[in-house]
Amino acid sequence: MIAKFSKALLGAALLATASVPALAADMYEPPVVEAPPPAPIDTYQEPEAVDFGGWYIRGDIDYHATKWRGANYVTYGPPPGTNAFATGSIDSSWSLGGGIGYKANKYFRTDLTVDWMGSAKFRGTTTGTCGLPPVPCASTDTAKFGALLLLANAYAEFGTYHGFTPYIGAGIGGAHVKWGDLRNSIGGIITTHRGASEWRFAAALMAGTSYCLTNNLSLDVGYRFTHIAKGRMFEYAGGAGPGFDKGMNIHEGRAGLRYQFGGSTGCSEPEVAYVPEPVEPPVYK
Repeated sequence: MIAKFSKALLGAALLATASVPALAADMYEPPVVEAPPPAPIDTYQEPEAVDFGGWYIRGDIDYHATKWRGANYVTYGPPPGTNAFATGSIDSSWSLGGGIGYKANKYFRTDLTVDWMGSAKFRGTTTGTCGLPPVPCASTDTAKFGALLLLANAYAEFGTYHGFTPYIGAGIGGAHVKWGDLRNSIGGIITTHRGASEWRFAAALMAGTSYCLTNNLSLDVGYRFTHIAKGRMFEYAGGAGPGFDKGMNIHEGRAGLRYQFGGSTGCSEPEVAYVPEPVEPPVYK
């Protein structure tokens, strides 16, 4: 009996041992299959378009040197005719100005400006003949010169680099020239000629650079050349006049501030957002 039981137990053990490989064949872990790499994506996002357009106001101050181009005056004899000043100059002076403009885009703007040119002293001399019989004589002449300058301007800008925006421009308009009374002195005798006042044609060329202090406020520093056309200088008195100057060329060193309402001066650009690449989990099959 014991022998039969032992044989049965041994047979069961052999059967179980034989079935282990088949069971192990069914119990395996699936291999890990790497997911295909994701399609490349652009991690750079284009910045939003910047609106540079906007209205602005400006205020300026300058120091200018005026080149007087000469003058002629009429005499009534003897002998009658037209005579020219032998010498003449106008002192340097200051100007104050302001204006309103519109910046159309990053590279173009326009404005209307008005500048009051402070009174400056004119000094000149003439030569000729005086008295009967005529004898050579010379005079010294002094007066005050001032002007109000109105210009319509257009500017081309060349982009902003580290806050600096270089530009060139041109303007056209008019100048209200005011001459003070001319005091003509010959040998201690003084004759006063009433000064003339009138509107004249004016044009300007300018170049400079602005620097953005904030996204709305800019400091503007530059040079302007202004030409004022010829016109009447003084009236008749003491046998001479009127007089007509040949115009002025004005060289200006300028500085001012511009405040822009809306848009951008180019001082700040929109930040570019960084988008991280997505991480794909592994796929099991």
